[in-house]
Amino acid sequence: MVCLQDTDRPTAAQELSFDAWDELQSPPPAITDFDTVVERALSRRGFLGGLALVGGAAFLMGTSALTPARAASRLAFDAVAANTLDTITVPKGYRWQVVAAWGDPLWSHAPTFDQETRGTGASQELAFGDNNDGMALFTDGTRHILAVNNEYTNLNISFGNRPDGKPVDADDVRKGKAAHGVSVVEITEADGRWNIVKDSPYNRRITADSPMQITGPARGHALLKTEADPTGTASLGTWNNCGNGRTPWGTYLTCEENFNGYFSASDAGYTPSAALRRYGVGNEDWGYAWATTDPRFDISKNPNEPNRNGYIVEIDPFDPTSTPKKRTALGRFKHENAELVIDGSGHAVVYMGDDERGEFLYKFVSDGTYSIGGDNSDLLESGALSVAKFNDDGTGTWLALTPETTGMASQAEICIHTRLAASAVGATTMDRPEWVSANPNKAEVYCCLTNNKNRGVKPNAGGDATPAAGPNPREKNTYGQIVRWMPEGGDHTAAGFTWNLFVLAGNPTVHSDAYAGSKNVTADNMFNSPDGLAFDSTGLLWIETDGSYDNTGDFAGMGNNQMLVGDPETGEIKRFLVGPKECEVTGITWSGDRKTLFVGIQHPGEDGNSHFPGGGGSVPRSCVIAIRRDDGGLIG
Repeated sequence: MVCLQDTDRPTAAQELSFDAWDELQSPPPAITDFDTVVERALSRRGFLGGLALVGGAAFLMGTSALTPARAASRLAFDAVAANTLDTITVPKGYRWQVVAAWGDPLWSHAPTFDQETRGTGASQELAFGDNNDGMALFTDGTRHILAVNNEYTNLNISFGNRPDGKPVDADDVRKGKAAHGVSVVEITEADGRWNIVKDSPYNRRITADSPMQITGPARGHALLKTEADPTGTASLGTWNNCGNGRTPWGTYLTCEENFNGYFSASDAGYTPSAALRRYGVGNEDWGYAWATTDPRFDISKNPNEPNRNGYIVEIDPFDPTSTPKKRTALGRFKHENAELVIDGSGHAVVYMGDDERGEFLYKFVSDGTYSIGGDNSDLLESGALSVAKFNDDGTGTWLALTPETTGMASQAEICIHTRLAASAVGATTMDRPEWVSANPNKAEVYCCLTNNKNRGVKPNAGGDATPAAGPNPREKNTYGQIVRWMPEGGDHTAAGFTWNLFVLAGNPTVHSDAYAGSKNVTADNMFNSPDGLAFDSTGLLWIETDGSYDNTGDFAGMGNNQMLVGDPETGEIKRFLVGPKECEVTGITWSGDRKTLFVGIQHPGEDGNSHFPGGGGSVPRSCVIAIRRDDGGLIG
C-alpha cells in the first residue's frame, strides 16, 4: 500500500505518496523502448477505445464476471451507499466497535494515549503501533492473539505537537521507530465486545529496533554484511509492514514494503548504486530522520543496510521470546502480502505482489513439504522462486528465477536483487500488484492491481516498458482491476496458468468507455483502487480500497474508501462498509467462530479533516475495528 492516495501532491517529502517520492528520488530512464509502447498501444486502440474492452474482448473477463447474477444472491446484506461521513458505515443489522487504536497501552504500567503530545518514545514502545495494516487472529483454546502490522506513521499527525509536524529530537525519532513494525496483542470477547488483555504474556511490540534472523539463500552473503553485522546473518528491525500472510503451522508472515523511504545520506555527494536506485533508495528519506540518531540508515556510511530489508518476516505469535526470521528465499522487493497455500503435493506455495507501478507478481514453491503436526519451521527456508508472464490470449507462465535464466551469479544474488532478476527474464509489468488471495474452494487465485497512472506512458523504475495489454489493459489506469488465474491442472506448483479479469473498477456515471469499468460495476457499487483482498470460508471475496476519496471528477460519487464483497461465481459485487474521511480500509481477519470480522482503518484524517474515532477535536488515530451482526450470526 502506498502511504497516501496516488494523486498529485505538494513537493515536500512528507506530503508525497511513496510512489511519487520514489519517482523524485529515482526517475525512470529518459530514453526507453518508447516506440514499442506506442506501437502496441495503437494496435490495441480498438480494444482500448471503449466498451469493446468488456464486450468484444469479454473472453478476457470470464463469463461470470460479465453476466448479472440470475440466481439468488449469496450477498445477504443490504448494500451500503457511498458517503463522505467521518465514521464507519455498515449494513443494517450490523454494528462495529474499536478494538485497538494507535497509542493504546498494552501493559497496565504504560500511560494512556496523550492527545496533546501524541506520546513519547517510551510510551510508544509500550503501546499499539500506528497505521495498522494487514493482520491475522490466532486462537489456541480460549486465547486469541491478534498480530497486526504497523506500516508507517503520518508525520503531520504523529508529530502534530511540533511546529513543523516533523521530528525534532532523538526522542521523536525513537517514537517514530517504535510506532512501526508489528503489534502482537491478546484480545478477549465479553458481552459482545472485544478488548485488549493488558499485561498478557503474549503482548509484544516488534519495532524498527527488534533483533531479526536472516535466513535462506542470502544469509551471510557479502551484500548483507555491515560493520555492525560482519556475518550478514542478523539485522535489526522491520518497518513499513504492509499486508500479511499466515501459515498452517501457526506463524504470522509480515511483509516489508516501502523500506526505502527511511534511508538517507549524510554525504550530499554520495551516489547510490544502480541496484539501490532500482529499489528507490536515495540520499533523502521520507522525513523520518532516522539516520540522525542511527547510522544504519545512512547509506553513505552503510550502503549494504538497505539490502537487509524488503523481505517477508516470519513471526511466532505464541512465543514472545522467539526471534523473527527474514525469509530471503521469498525474494526482496516491496512486498504487499503473502498468500500461502498448501498444494496437493504438500508443497507450500506463496504468491506475492511487488507494490509499485510497473513491478511484478511472484510465486515461491518450497523445496520441502508440509507435515501436519510435524516440524515445519524451516519450510520457507528454501525453494523455487518465479515471476509471472501474462500473455494476451489468456494464458501465462511462471518464469523461473535462477542463475541460468537471469544471468546472475547465484541464487543469493537473485533473492537480494529480485527486481533485477524479474526484469532480466522479461516478466509482465503490472499495475501495482497488491494483495493476493486464493479461493478456498477451488484452484484459483486473485490479485488486486490497484492503479497505475504510468501505464502506457512511461516505463517502470528499471526501464521495462509498460504497454497497455493483457491484465493491464487501460492506459493511465487510475481505477485499477482484479486479475485471477487458474493454475494448470489445478496444481499450484505448475508453470502454466490461464487468467481473466474478475472486475475492472471504474465510474459509469462519468465515463461510457473502458473507464466506466466492467459490467459488474454500476453506479451503486463503483469504487477505485482495490487493495486489500481476502476470501472467507464460503468463497466470497472481500475487497478493500485505498484510492482517491476526493469524490469529484473521475471519482465523483465514490465517497470515502470502502470495503465490498464479491461473488466469484456470478460476478456480483456489493458495498459492505464505508470508512471515515481520508482513511484507507485495510487488513481483514475473522474470529474462529466467524461471528466477528476484524477490519483495519488506516490513517483517517491524513489531510487533516478527520477526528475518527474519538470525534470532537481529538487526534485522528488508526485502529482495528470489530464488526458483528446484531443477531449474533455468522459473517462470511
